[in-house]
Amino acid sequence: MSDVSLSEADRGGAPAPAGLFAPLAGESHATPRDFIALLKPRVMSLVIFTALVGLIRAPGEIHPVIAFTALLCIAVGAGAAGALNMWWDADIDAVMNRTRNRPIPAGKVTPGEALAFGLTLSAFSVVVLGLLVNALAGALLAFTIFFYVVIYSMWLKRATPQNIVIGGAAGAFPPMVAWAAGAGTLSLEPMLMVAIIFWWPAPLSWPRAACRGAGRAGGGVPAGAGGGAPEETRRQILYYTLFLVPLAASPAFLGYAGPVYGAVALGAGGFMIRLALRVFRRREGEAAVKAAKGLFGFSILYLFALFATLLGEAVVRALWP
Repeated sequence: MSDVSLSEADRGGAPAPAGLFAPLAGESHATPRDFIALLKPRVMSLVIFTALVGLIRAPGEIHPVIAFTALLCIAVGAGAAGALNMWWDADIDAVMNRTRNRPIPAGKVTPGEALAFGLTLSAFSVVVLGLLVNALAGALLAFTIFFYVVIYSMWLKRATPQNIVIGGAAGAFPPMVAWAAGAGTLSLEPMLMVAIIFWWPAPLSWPRAACRGAGRAGGGVPAGAGGGAPEETRRQILYYTLFLVPLAASPAFLGYAGPVYGAVALGAGGFMIRLALRVFRRREGEAAVKAAKGLFGFSILYLFALFATLLGEAVVRALWP
């Protein structure tokens, strides 16, 4: 477990409830639902979707059983990384309202069980993907899990306000892993998909940090950019969005995607920039909160629209070559 101690300031001045850490050890009362919660199902759903896009767009043909195996292993690997993240972050999860009911701080799953669960699923997903699909995909999945658990969770999450962007790199890798599973090689197109997802978390998550006006997300974890200063966070949101929009449109201009994708990327991207400008300009009060919520909500739709269009174009091309 992490050796980072939490001060009163890290907890917003409120002491942890009595006995909160007591359930972190001892007899388990876990149910299957608790272990499913360790997998972070909502994050896993995004991983499966973006991996499916990478797999469908990869050149060549792949047997349906192999394709299913690849997606299953990528999903299990993502869930394993989520379980190991919850194991490591149990101390900060226990003092944050948003996460204190997760299985470990709630006393439903012991840290040892979560660690064993995560390591077992990690080994299973990597070995099966490497043996039944190909070694490149297995190696990339292993690196993805390592990056999220060790580089992000254990090292950089508590060390830098850029943690949301760095952590986004691990969430960006699944379409590349899936592409490698389908094609056996890598090319620029899956790298562009990775880059789009990598740059996307900043306009998704930082608007909330800008509205809070604080430099920490809770539990001692830095939030926002520029040390958490709201002014710098708003500026960085705008910078990241201005870079993300042309990056997201680049597959169309480079010939990897069709005109429909280009229109969606430019239209939705223009609206993203408008919302980021609104966050930058509205600094206080209800208007600032409304602007932040607007950018947060639309950014989810934005990424979905991009990858859904990539998927749709690939399906149409396969059905009507």
